[in-house]
Amino acid sequence: MAHAQSGGDSAPSREAPRGSGQVRENVEALGATEVPTSKSRLHTLVIIGQIEGHLQLPSQNKTTKYEHVIPQLIAIEENPDIEGLLVLLNTVGGDVEAGLALAEMIAGLSKPTVALVLGGGHSIAVPVAVSAQHTMITPTATMTIHPIRMNGLVIGVPQTYEYLDKMQDRVVNFVISHSHVTESKFRELMFRTGELARDVGTVLVGQDAVACGLVDEVGSVAQALGRLSAMADARAAHAPH
Repeated sequence: MAHAQSGGDSAPSREAPRGSGQVRENVEALGATEVPTSKSRLHTLVIIGQIEGHLQLPSQNKTTKYEHVIPQLIAIEENPDIEGLLVLLNTVGGDVEAGLALAEMIAGLSKPTVALVLGGGHSIAVPVAVSAQHTMITPTATMTIHPIRMNGLVIGVPQTYEYLDKMQDRVVNFVISHSHVTESKFRELMFRTGELARDVGTVLVGQDAVACGLVDEVGSVAQALGRLSAMADARAAHAPH
């Protein structure tokens, strides 16, 4: 779409909003991992691309580095001016242990948290999504549930399979303890055949994720912010004076 622009010296000048230069610098330096908003009591954390863990991914991959997110979460918990956290997710998943670490940290925050799945929240992003106190998904967003898998060489010994089973149990136990989906339903979705052409698992779209109990409700960014604001108000009302 073309945007009209008036020329000449007669056009009134507009000053850039306070702090806009810092926002621009953060976007360029961090790839929009975090965009601060001035004088807002609600903080937004964006998790996009692939969750990068102990191994560095190729430079062409869009990633969210968990070692960058962890200090942000600590700062959010310690900052008295931040009254709530909105987590926006559009990610294909990534490192299992890194994803679980982020999920545990978000779940352990004392402040109100709301997660909104935009586009996709797949694989290990599922525990991250449900780690918030309230989880929402946009109508067209998807969540893929499938078994844990390991990239690279896998040694065919019983200990390797036991390790994967324990890792999978960690994911399952976390999800069922932070959502309304039952263990039997979640495992059924995880191992369903016939839906994914070359794999086992399930793709849930919008309302489907709510129907099975994985997500609390379908909503938009505005609704997520409204919910978080109400949660922050309720927490402030019950805080000791």
